[in-house]
Amino acid sequence: MFHLMLDISNISDRMAEGLGNEEELDVSIGFIGDLKGEVIYRLPHQTSLGIVTIMSGMEFDTVDEFVTSAISEIANIISGNVLTLLAEKDLTCDILPPVLKSPDSGEDYEFRTNILITSEVGEVCLDIRLELAK
Repeated sequence: MFHLMLDISNISDRMAEGLGNEEELDVSIGFIGDLKGEVIYRLPHQTSLGIVTIMSGMEFDTVDEFVTSAISEIANIISGNVLTLLAEKDLTCDILPPVLKSPDSGEDYEFRTNILITSEVGEVCLDIRLELAK
């Protein structure tokens, strides 16, 4: 999705502990249905600003309401595409609207992992916290 939406071609990913960055924007997308939990998109401010600059063609120097809204919408679109992949695996889920999240230790989930995505714009950490609904 980063490639399609932002025309970024040099993208890599790996398992990670997280970003370890105090200046970050954290957007949570809740999952409900066969799976419950959330995916938290953690972006350093510089990455957020770079992505929104590419999307809008305008320069930004602070993470304001516009930048936060744009990053939230990207997280929403990506998560919506994940629903299609889950449906192909016979998992029916829905997502909740994006919510700004404060870094925390989080609840216990059956499945929890961090994936660090790196591109020429910067790093994005996906903090995935899911479990089968009971």
